Amino acid sequence: MTEEIERMERQIGGFEKAWNYNAAYMRDLLAAGPEVLRKFQGMMSIVDVHAAPKEAIFVAQTMGVLDGDCEPCVQLGIDMALAGGLDPTLVRAVLTGNEASMSEDARLAFRFARASLARDVAGLEPHRREILTRWGQKGLTAVALSITVGRMYPTLKYPLGYGHPCVSVTVAGEVVPLRPRAAAA
Repeated sequence: MTEEIERMERQIGGFEKAWNYNAAYMRDLLAAGPEVLRKFQGMMSIVDVHAAPKEAIFVAQTMGVLDGDCEPCVQLGIDMALAGGLDPTLVRAVLTGNEASMSEDARLAFRFARASLARDVAGLEPHRREILTRWGQKGLTAVALSITVGRMYPTLKYPLGYGHPCVSVTVAGEVVPLRPRAAAA
């Protein structure tokens, strides 16, 4: 094993330990070549997390992950968001679709992501225009890329054999049941 591969293996192990997460799919990417894993890991950096409110970025990415139906991916995103200071009430609201408990920015991102993932062009347009008005093209791009990046993980993990359907996740010690993907539309 080369020094670079050993270093990357240690990083994967540290990530798994820090987040109580099975990152075996990353080892598959590493086995395909260190450059494959590096390129995949670089995908997260395409989102300008400062171009839109933190809540909007979280909501958009979470909606993408939920659409992909991968419980470990959803749980990891939640754990990272909570560690980053996001309010558990917002997290629960996104998971349950409770728009009344979302801030205005979160609700806008939620509606935008929902319409986008449903391919509801007519429903998407007013939200797209509102995002452009509030956060400009950079904000719209950041929210759109957040949906894409969120969807990317389940899209990769299922064919590699690591996808697990969403049943429930834990938010600040509380189990939150999730609707099956087919029923979530």
